[in-house]
Amino acid sequence: MRTSTGATPYMFIYGTESVIPAEVEMPSLRVIQEAKLDDAEWIRVKQEQLMLIDEKRIDAVCHGQLYQNRMASAFNKRVKPRQFTTEQLVLRKIFPHQEEAKGKFAPNWQSHYVVHRALLDRALILAEMDGRVNTKPINSDIIKRYYV
Repeated sequence: MRTSTGATPYMFIYGTESVIPAEVEMPSLRVIQEAKLDDAEWIRVKQEQLMLIDEKRIDAVCHGQLYQNRMASAFNKRVKPRQFTTEQLVLRKIFPHQEEAKGKFAPNWQSHYVVHRALLDRALILAEMDGRVNTKPINSDIIKRYYV
């Protein structure tokens, strides 16, 4: 059983829980009930089960959404939102694919930028210390405050 969906993958595909070979030799209650049905009744039961597959899938989607919301709220409890204001000194992260990344012992942060403008959705426009403004907005996740 998956925690995120509340169901097994087999149930999504076939609409019923799986029957292991041991249950066929020593039948469980479900196997005995299905064995006593005549062909017409067995077909009707299977059709009803097929009609319920969509409902089970919808239930699993709802269960998955609730699970994702619980996981997101548990993660977001520990997140401390950072607010940046204009004229604030910041550092920008250097990623391995950038030309500034020169090896294992190179610094991880590019220094001394000034927040020129704070946009919506945590985006920032930075200016260099000499006053040149970068026109490309940067996500605030790769920025950290610089304390003098």
